Amino acid sequence: MTAIDPRAPGTTAPAALTPRLRLVLVLLLAAQFMLAVDFSILNVALPVIGDGLGFSLAHLQWIGTAFALCAAGFTLLFGRIADLFGRRRLFLGGLAVLGAASLLGGLAQSPEVLITARVLQGLATAAVTPAALSLLTTSFPEGPLREKALGLNGALMSAGFTTGAILGGLLTDLLSWRWAFFVNVPVALAVLLVAPTVVEESRPDERPKLDLPGAATVTLGLLAVVLGLTRAGESGWGSPAALLPLAAGVVLLLVFLGVERRVAAPLVPLSVLGRRSVAWGNAVGLIAFLTETSLVFLLTLYLQEVLGFSPLAAGLSFGVLGLGTVVGGSVAPRVIGRIGSRAALLAGGVTQALATAALLGLGDTRSSLWLLLTCTFVGGVGNMLVIVGFMVTATSGLADHEQGLATGLATMTQQIGITMGTPVMSAVATAAMTGSGTAAVLGGLKTAIAVNAAVVLLGVFGGCRTSK
Repeated sequence: MTAIDPRAPGTTAPAALTPRLRLVLVLLLAAQFMLAVDFSILNVALPVIGDGLGFSLAHLQWIGTAFALCAAGFTLLFGRIADLFGRRRLFLGGLAVLGAASLLGGLAQSPEVLITARVLQGLATAAVTPAALSLLTTSFPEGPLREKALGLNGALMSAGFTTGAILGGLLTDLLSWRWAFFVNVPVALAVLLVAPTVVEESRPDERPKLDLPGAATVTLGLLAVVLGLTRAGESGWGSPAALLPLAAGVVLLLVFLGVERRVAAPLVPLSVLGRRSVAWGNAVGLIAFLTETSLVFLLTLYLQEVLGFSPLAAGLSFGVLGLGTVVGGSVAPRVIGRIGSRAALLAGGVTQALATAALLGLGDTRSSLWLLLTCTFVGGVGNMLVIVGFMVTATSGLADHEQGLATGLATMTQQIGITMGTPVMSAVATAAMTGSGTAAVLGGLKTAIAVNAAVVLLGVFGGCRTSK
């Protein structure tokens, strides 16, 4: 079945959620929430996994890197494949791979099998995320219904990152790290059983040829960029291990742009990239994900290295941030409906920046915890206004046959922002740490927090200025 474009002449877009649309929304949001949980659920469990399977300390980071490389590197390609070959087909296929990979990871008895499972999980995430988002945007027309759906999606994804950190600690402490993998299997099976009966297929009547040179250069380029960013976090920004893949990635992405100018059916039409809403929406989205995820990293260091919290206690402390993102995602559609997406982006960015700047008042005693909890809640609300505004902006004004591309770009922006944030802010904090001891750590973290707040303001105001 080919989906009807709600913007086409003579069609009537639904004015309210029907029972079928509610079920579609629940299924797609459940899948997105699971993917968000999956991104962070292993962070707390990494040392335990290393001891259990015999990972060396130097190779432990590949549990996360193998996932991040595939999740970011292949997402644009899979987003376009969803447009060309069927969004529901890719969504269901990706979920099946995710369930199987999660079962494989939970049963792994060697590092090689676990890394293979993480690669497959990353590929599945790269397929399911843009496919689910494009099914969401094509099922709900532009306007209040889509804004509500994207608001709930953003809230649950952000809450999923926080839930993953908490759930990973609980499962590892109470059961086994293997349950951090097994928990995906029943969710994937449930969605796979119900989705084919309620989610309609969505693909073009005429299928153009896939731009293989463009697909190869953009995928290899993104893989190289993400590898370089990951290496920068481990070896430093000036190391050859970081600079060489980053340089190769930039060259490959420039070659990709050259290819797209010449082929008849480009993977990414430059007319889409040239749309101001797509370009600046993704730029602001990159800032939103880069700053908030890296702030969580900085505050994790603060809670453990300065205040002496355990990893589980530190993870539980971010439950307030998760609550803030849920509140932000719930109110974002109403804010956007009242003042518009551009003004909502500005309001959210200013709120996030002020809440982040207030964290400069953190001290070296546990009496500062109330300030951290208050600021992370308020900052979570602001960050979610930015994220929902970014998703609405980056997917608006595009036909249904371009929604997979638009959501693929948005997902790529999200993954690269998450990947960039920690190495960038880690480098800032490390460079600012003079001397040793708690005071030096706190001083470095405060410098990075100040930079984080400044990046939010400059990014949001700069993006909004260029959007005029």
